[in-house]
Amino acid sequence: MIVPGSRSQALAASLASVLDDTLAVPDFDRFPDGETFAAVPEVADATPDRTVVVAATPSNDAYVELLQLQDALGEAGVGEVVTVLPYMGYARQDRAFEPGHPVSARAMARAVSTGADRVVLVNPHEASVADFFDVPCDVIDAAPRLARPLQDLDSALTDPLFLSPDHGAVDLATAVRDAYGTGETDYFEKTRHSGTEVSVQPSDATVAGRDVVIVDDIVATGSTMAESVAVLRDRDADRIFTACVHPLLARAARARLEAAGVERVYGTDTLERDVSAVSVAPSVARVL
Repeated sequence: MIVPGSRSQALAASLASVLDDTLAVPDFDRFPDGETFAAVPEVADATPDRTVVVAATPSNDAYVELLQLQDALGEAGVGEVVTVLPYMGYARQDRAFEPGHPVSARAMARAVSTGADRVVLVNPHEASVADFFDVPCDVIDAAPRLARPLQDLDSALTDPLFLSPDHGAVDLATAVRDAYGTGETDYFEKTRHSGTEVSVQPSDATVAGRDVVIVDDIVATGSTMAESVAVLRDRDADRIFTACVHPLLARAARARLEAAGVERVYGTDTLERDVSAVSVAPSVARVL
């Protein structure tokens, strides 16, 4: 049985289809005092040996909802609870940045571990976050899935260049390039000129006249991505696309990218947005 969190209903449905499994329909509600409520009535009629909870956690409420779903399944006597976190909130807070600060990713991981027998993460910002869980945790790379919408374009990419925003994310750009089947990879280098002035530019590759795909694990506010697009425009790149596993797109991110001149924004359904052009369900299904 596949149990969706309220923010991962489309992904859960896709996963149920890929696995040929039952899709549960939870009850979600909110009490007058603001407290949330999540239940899975279907497990009262049939207690499956295994349930897979699919729940992105981009907010505090989403975490509470996930804990309630896990607890409801445990209360019903489900044999095994596998929790898939397509997007793990707080994952970037993976260390104490100042004395007295929490390691928030660890705190969230320990909380989720109380109701899960196994956890699956999709492209956390740092793979080492998996070590914070008290149960077995698999990390999967869904970046190759981002090649699919690029392959479906009306016209093929011209001499494509797959760029990551820094050297640390070049593996993501390489994974998308390999799945696409052709192209070059490179990354942006940042040069600090003063305390407030920083410039970015591709480290080696020529961009003039080429189609460029900027690849990252997450687009949050879009500021870094928009700055990168501006550099590419100044260097006469042709079409510019952005592709990310997690399209958080907070605040005015989408408008910022459109204003910068991005041809199209592609994301997966780890966070369900209008730019979620491809599902990570096949990647998740392989580890289940």
